Parts: sequence; structure tokens; C-alpha cells
Amino acid sequence: MTIPTMNLLVPIDAESGAKAARLLAAAEHDAPKSAGGHVRAAKASDMEQVARLFMRVFEKQEGPVPPSLTAYLAQLFLDAPERDPEITAKVHVRGDGVVNGFIGVLPLPFRHAGRDLRGAVCGSLMVDERDGDPFAGARLMRSFLSGPQDISLSETANPVSEGMWRKLRGTILPAYSLEWVRVLRPAGFALEVARRSVPAFGAMRGVAKPFDALARRVAPGVLRAPENPSAQDREIGIEELAELIQRIVAKTPMHPAWSTTALRRMIENASHKSRYGTFIARAVTVRGATPIGAFLYHVERGRIAHVLQVVALPGQAGAVLDRLFLHAEELGAVAVRGRSQPFLLDALLTRNCFHVHRASSLVHARDESLIEPFLSGRAFFNGLAGDSWTRLVGDDFAKDVTGA
Repeated sequence: MTIPTMNLLVPIDAESGAKAARLLAAAEHDAPKSAGGHVRAAKASDMEQVARLFMRVFEKQEGPVPPSLTAYLAQLFLDAPERDPEITAKVHVRGDGVVNGFIGVLPLPFRHAGRDLRGAVCGSLMVDERDGDPFAGARLMRSFLSGPQDISLSETANPVSEGMWRKLRGTILPAYSLEWVRVLRPAGFALEVARRSVPAFGAMRGVAKPFDALARRVAPGVLRAPENPSAQDREIGIEELAELIQRIVAKTPMHPAWSTTALRRMIENASHKSRYGTFIARAVTVRGATPIGAFLYHVERGRIAHVLQVVALPGQAGAVLDRLFLHAEELGAVAVRGRSQPFLLDALLTRNCFHVHRASSLVHARDESLIEPFLSGRAFFNGLAGDSWTRLVGDDFAKDVTGA
């Protein structure tokens, strides 16, 4: 995580946009020069090469590929119960048959105005830069966006990827492109941020405690999580949680049409061991037994808690966030962070949160009327409905099996 310097969504820079345009144009016209390189749907026999590419690009490791990583990638992208045979992950293959690029794609059905829509979420884009083919990534992106889906989405596009989306008529979603942070213990938060670059700072967590205790006495209204006496939270099981999320999300005009089985599987995957800490799922109630929302996150004492999802009935986001912050504070987190959604913004701004732009959420659709709900904030996206849960679980899984 980087320390934000301003609370603004930064537009794509001219250099990245120009680079994206050059790559797309070259990818469209370089077929005779590409030595037979092409894009096709990924299949089970590719997964070992994809796993090796994953380790090389993201983990910076060479050597044997753990079979468990290969099996995980196959299960996630090829064998999921809710898979769509026409919306699938893609590989870029060199002329000699070696896989040197991959784009993770997951189907995500949507419902809007009584209409069922086919959606696709673009996950991690990986290209082996050692092969000297600078256009493999552009070919993969163009192939994904030309697929059969009604809506194409990405939650975490970097500047070059964002430029490719824009050149292919993709639309950036400012209200979905921010990360919010609620600081609970400022000295501990500063050390935790520093630890990301210099691991030795992790040994100094004890030094931060007296400074945080003083700061919380001096500025309790800024740092202490608000106590809402009318709201309570309780542990919730996966079955009940899946039903609650479906019930709340269905109130949004454009929303994922998850099956209960698919949603339960995503939550179960997210509940596995994570380097971000213990997985917590809590339902929130206000003056009654019927939940008005829920929060799912990973938390560890002395660390920044990572929120996977917040759901709330209309007008109840503040109460759900209050219980989340109080719960994280009681468990010793130094801060809480999550991905933005429009229905949370008002409540976040009145609860001493700041926002930072790290990556963009984008949408692409041939029918431009399908983009409007996202631009107006009337679509449910990010978190479980984005690719953050696949990155979170996949990244943690890779750390576990590679020992990194």
C-alpha cells in the first residue's frame, strides 16, 4: 500500500494511453510478424504452463510448479460449477506451442429490469516479457472484449490496461475505482505501511502502542470507531450469509444473478487461510433479529484489515460500517481498508475515511444502455461481484503452496 497524497481519481496519463494505443494497433496488424502467435480458450493441458507463468510473473520464482497450484487454477477457471463454455479464460500461444500469456476470465450473470444478461469479469493479465512479444497482452485483451458476453468488467486495471479498455470503447467507473481506508491506530498504521517496503519495521509494532494510546485519548472522535447502541453484530454461517447477500443485492437495479451454490462456493473459498488474517463474517441487526446487512473481512492484530464485502439495506450502510470498524478495533487492527461502491460513499465520508486510487474499475458493453446503471451507481459491483475475491484467494493460495 502507498501513502496517498491527495483524495482524487487520477485520469490515465498520456504516456500510458499512447502506449496502449500503439500496442492495440500493432496487435491488430502484426499477424505476419507474430511467428504464429495466437489467442485461444484455455484448456486443462495449459494449466501447468499457466501456473509456471503465474509464479514467474507474480511471484518472481523459477523452478518446479506445485501440482496444487495447477489444480487450483484449473478448478477456478475451468471446472467451476457455474462455468460458461463460451466465456472462459484465454491463453496466448507462441508458434512453437508454448503458452506465453494468460488472461483470467470468469462468467458473472447479471439481472437488469427483468432481463438476464451474460457478464464476464477480467482478472489477472499475465505475459512472459522474456519472449520479446510486446503485443501478446493486447491480443488477449482484444479477444476478451470481443467475446459473447453482454457486459465485460474489470475491477483492477492498471494504466496500460485501462488505456486498452478506453481504446476499445471501455468506460471507467470513478465511483467504483477508489479504495477507502479507516485508520484506527495511526502509529501502528504508519509502521504497517512502512513494513511493506522494509520488513524489519514489523518488529517495532510494540513501539507504536503508547503513541496510539495517546492519540486515541487526544482525538477519540477521529480515531475511535463510533458506537451505535441500536446496532449489534453476530457471527453468521455461510448458508444464511449467502441468502442474506442475495436478498440485499437483488434490491439494486443492476445486480449479479448468483446462484446460491455459486455464492456459497465463493464465500467458502474466501474463508480459507489468508495471509491477511482470520476470515470474519458478521451479520448486523438494528433493533430486531432480521439482519440489515453484513460484512466479510480478514483481520489480524497489528495489521491492516482487508474488507472483502459490505452489504446493507438502503439507508443502513452507516450502521453496518460502524459495527465493522468497532469489531476490527476490538481485534487490534490498525486500520480497515476496502474497495468502494457508490452506496457506501456517503457513510464513509462521514466516518473519517480517506480514499486513494490504485486501480480502475471499467465496463464495456455493445449496448450502451447497459453502461448507464454503472455510471449512475445503480449497479452492484466490486468485492464478490468483482475480481478482488479471486485475486485475494488466488494470491494467498500461491503464497501458501510456494512458501513465499
